[in-house]
Parts: sequence; structure tokens; C-alpha cells
Amino acid sequence: MAGISKTSIARKVAMALSGLFLVLFLLQHFTINFTSVVSPSTFNEISHFMGTNFVVQALLQPVLIAGVVFHFIMGFVLEIRNRNARSVKYAKFNGGANSTWMSRNMIISGIVVLAFLGLHFYDFWIPELVHKYVESHPDDPYRYYDETIAKFAGDPIRTGLYVLSFVFLMLHLLHGFASSFQSLGAKNKYQEGLSGYKSGTSKFIRKFTTAFAIVIPMGFVFIALYHYFNNL
Repeated sequence: MAGISKTSIARKVAMALSGLFLVLFLLQHFTINFTSVVSPSTFNEISHFMGTNFVVQALLQPVLIAGVVFHFIMGFVLEIRNRNARSVKYAKFNGGANSTWMSRNMIISGIVVLAFLGLHFYDFWIPELVHKYVESHPDDPYRYYDETIAKFAGDPIRTGLYVLSFVFLMLHLLHGFASSFQSLGAKNKYQEGLSGYKSGTSKFIRKFTTAFAIVIPMGFVFIALYHYFNNL
């Protein structure tokens, strides 16, 4: 961490790599959760595998948690250094003239996403640990669907918080996902300067990251609302 924080380029590359890693997890997490809409039995099977597999629990899960912590720490570090590096006071800086709302407020959307992760850990990860290691319940491969539904059924506040959090995640990804490719040097050498995109990223990357940033978070919103209204 100390070495990475010394240079601006290294910090941006580290931020980009950790962000892309979390995007892959987000896609995997969405794929599993979506099965709860189309096939409860499949959702139970996959969730049971993920919850009992040694590699997932002992190796991948700690790596994921470390990736989340690292990404948000680097985000705060970059934000603080960027603010300190500005030669013009923020009151005189017309940020809207050269950037989008998402790019200027990544720290805000990031804090909301971080708060949501705290809620998600409280709702699912901690109860799972208590269920398996504190209360020592026998293994039940059919409990996951019912436990998930119970989080949303008849609880408009929790459902609303999930929906709001994923809207902010969408805003965060709309800038952050494409910026990750830019930080790693992904540009279109034939169209750079002609495509009209200020970031310099290719049209394909821009369209792909924009579609992903909208479809996946809104997919999570759909899942939450589906389980809420389907269990009134």
C-alpha cells in the first residue's frame, strides 16, 4: 500500500484493477441472485455450493473483502490528493463545464455504495456466520431462498434502501467502469480525438461500460422489487 501510494499513475492503475475485480464479482453476484427470480431450486443449489465450498469461503471470500477495502481506501486517497493538488479553489472551479456529475461526485456515490455494503453484510454475511458457526445449525441446502425472500417481504424500508443504493451504484459505475479502462491505457488509436468522447476510450468500451453500468444495477433493483411485490 505504501509503495502504491507514492505515484499518481500507480494509484490510478491500482484503483482501476481493484475496480475491475469488483465488477467481475458484481456480475457473478447478479447472476446468482437472478436465479432466485427464475428458479428457487437453482438459487438454493448455487448458494449452498458457495456457502460450503472451502475455496470460496476460505480463499475467495477474504480476497473479495480485501479488494473492497483496498478499492475504497484508494478512492479516498485519490480524492484527497486530487483536492489538495488543485491550484484553483473549488469555489472558483467550474467543474460542470468539463466533467459530468458522476465524475465530480465519485466520492459521494462511493460512500453510499460503501454504506450499502455495510447493510448487505449486516443482512446476509453476518447472519450466515451466526447460523453456521455460532448457533451451529445442521446443514440445510434448501434454506437460502426462503431466507433471502424474508429480507424483502413486507419490508418497504429495506427494499427502498436497496433500490436507492443500486441507483447510486449505477451512477458510480457510469464513470468509474469506463475510467478503469482509461487508467489502464485502453484507447482507440484510430478514433481517438474523433469520436467526441473526452475520456479517449473507444466507442466499444464506452458503450459496453455504459450498458453494464445501467443493466446490472437495475437488474438488482428488479430482483429486490420482484421479491417485495411478489410476497406482499
